[in-house]
Amino acid sequence: MKTLLRLLVRLLFRFRAFNEAALRTPGPVLLIPNHTSWFDWLFLGVCLEDDWKFVTSSTTAKKSWLHKFVMVNDRTFPIDNASPYAVKHMAEFLLKGGKLVLFAEGRLSKTGTLMKLFDGTGFLIHKTHAKVITAYLRGASRLPYSPNPGWKRCFPTVTAHFSDALSAPHAEHLSTSQSRALFTRWLRDAMVGQQFRTEMDFGPATLPAAIAEAAADMPGKVILEDATLSALTYRKLLLGARLMGERIAAAGAASASSPSHIGVLLPNVNATPVVLLALWQQGKVPAVLNYSTGTATMLACIELAGLKQVVTSRTFLARAKLDAAPFEQAGVQLLYLEDLRKLITSWDKATAFLSTLFNFQLSTFNSQPSDTAVILFTSGSEGVPKGVELTHRNILANIRQMMAVTDLTDQDRLFNCLPLFHSFGLTVGLLVPLVRGMYCFIYPSPLHYRVIPSVLYDRDCTVLLSTNTFLNGYGRKAHTYDFRSMRYLFAAAEKLQEATAQTWSQRFGVRVLEGYGATECAPCLSVNTPLEPSYGSVGRFMPGVEWRLESVEGIGEAPPQPPPHQPTAPHSPNANPQTPDPRPQTPAVPTGRLFVRGPNIMKGYLNLDANAKFQAHGGWYDTGDIVSVDADGFVTIRGRLKRFAKISGEMVSLTAVEDALAGAFPHYGLRMATAVVTRPDEDKGEALICCTNEPRLTSAEIRDAIKSKGLSNLCVPREIVVVKEIPKLGTGKTNHRELQTMVQSKK
Repeated sequence: MKTLLRLLVRLLFRFRAFNEAALRTPGPVLLIPNHTSWFDWLFLGVCLEDDWKFVTSSTTAKKSWLHKFVMVNDRTFPIDNASPYAVKHMAEFLLKGGKLVLFAEGRLSKTGTLMKLFDGTGFLIHKTHAKVITAYLRGASRLPYSPNPGWKRCFPTVTAHFSDALSAPHAEHLSTSQSRALFTRWLRDAMVGQQFRTEMDFGPATLPAAIAEAAADMPGKVILEDATLSALTYRKLLLGARLMGERIAAAGAASASSPSHIGVLLPNVNATPVVLLALWQQGKVPAVLNYSTGTATMLACIELAGLKQVVTSRTFLARAKLDAAPFEQAGVQLLYLEDLRKLITSWDKATAFLSTLFNFQLSTFNSQPSDTAVILFTSGSEGVPKGVELTHRNILANIRQMMAVTDLTDQDRLFNCLPLFHSFGLTVGLLVPLVRGMYCFIYPSPLHYRVIPSVLYDRDCTVLLSTNTFLNGYGRKAHTYDFRSMRYLFAAAEKLQEATAQTWSQRFGVRVLEGYGATECAPCLSVNTPLEPSYGSVGRFMPGVEWRLESVEGIGEAPPQPPPHQPTAPHSPNANPQTPDPRPQTPAVPTGRLFVRGPNIMKGYLNLDANAKFQAHGGWYDTGDIVSVDADGFVTIRGRLKRFAKISGEMVSLTAVEDALAGAFPHYGLRMATAVVTRPDEDKGEALICCTNEPRLTSAEIRDAIKSKGLSNLCVPREIVVVKEIPKLGTGKTNHRELQTMVQSKK
């Protein structure tokens, strides 16, 4: 019978199983799969020998004769879910050398991704020391009658991926309750990590291929909309990319040279993703320019990337008040969208439509996962912008990392007003929806504080990306009902202030989930989720991210470093993807300078000096941030190393001082802003300067705010400098470099 069923699922679902040899591991052993469809038992059963038993619910089996037939037989292990002895019976069976298949979620997933695991599984692992094999059923969530949102197909491709037999990291000093919680988290990390690695191994290898795969599943779905209310389905998106790619290629052929890097100078409109896909189709690398930095900085970035052509729009240049002359004088050919569109004939549209009618694959000129997909430029908040090369593999890895730890579905609707020249706005705000199949509304500016909440409300958006600065603006202008549909509110790019989180929680009933990353990391390194939140932290590291801390004099203590022959830090929960260790390694929370590496870390810098330093670390990226990582793996940002001042021999975090001042003066109104910079001081080494746009702020008020947060007197700024406005970057971050210049000019 098993042979017949296996042949049947092979014919209907093109079913294949990987690493089945692990299933021959002698008991006691637990097989823990994800649970997304009613037919999961079938895909697993055709791979298992008769000594395996499925844990089923005897209560559910009483619903009908069919339930009883499926759930109570010689291949099942029925338990009473309400009985306190259910786990004990399973433990007894395992201790006799048994093999159990246990759906640790306890229910079918409603999201298509891993939901919470019941900690009874952790108790079983603790008591029996059973080996654990995790299984990832890929594609089963698309079966009909599965309770997951999104598209369904009668016979989708389904594959089963089994891990090696894993041994949980037992520790004698832990209590039963501690072991239960830690082993449950260890198991979840193992399952999430397996999903991520499987998607990387078996999913599309390049961004155009991943987007085309999603388009083939739902070609008529409206996937993009912009402020002009122009909507694009997947079919229109790929059709436009094909047509635009041909026009750009023709313009390049007509020029003296056809470089591989082409600049993109466009706002958040539908044309921007069309251009990105068009360039990928032609085997070109888009270099997305940050128009908020000004012409001089953009020209420096153009020279750094070796750009000879830039795709832009006359309408955009006029609205942004950018002059084309400096670019043309620098020898840059501006390719205007208005001119390129005029070159597209009706015949071109007809032939392109026919070519995409049954074939959604974009020609990518044999693009490889290791090829550069996009060039982005760092914010330059503390120095000259760097050119960052992110490969297809880097960005896809980050997308799949986020999809593994969140329960985003096809039905979610994302609102993105973060600029696409920023990695957060590009990867999370645009490419995640395109690859996942989510509707995305892209808005040209995050500064329209009154308009954005209304648009988000009108479009019933469920996901919003923002920064602390912009969230404060929306909090002042929005109606309390504007965010009624919000499921996810992610904040990153700058420190989330306590006052901001409280405003959104109390006024709008929305929890802000803070994350952390960098352009060089494509960008996400860690994030809080509804399943694993920790307020004040930036969440846990993404699956596949390895990390280590280096000690910094005067700032906490890093944990002991591994011997030279060990490739990763032993304290990292993801140092060994097969057996992540959730146990704390030191009694104190380790703190130090964060280094990371993983599949989402950049290919390198365009800047020769910066790239040489990066390559010298052997794949490790120096974030320059001082962080602490607790025993559960939650990361807390203490500040950037450059944003620490040495006062009287002690290291003082400027970020901590800014956090203490943020929201401490409500009597001055919500528009008040503060930031902290330094100046040399002969007596104490450095002195803190508080910059504010509120002329009535006094030193006494600042001192009281600092003391109320439990900070020492060294954290009290020595001076107050009043400025008209705290300078900001296009991403919402404080421009400390410009602010420092402003303060120096006042001396």
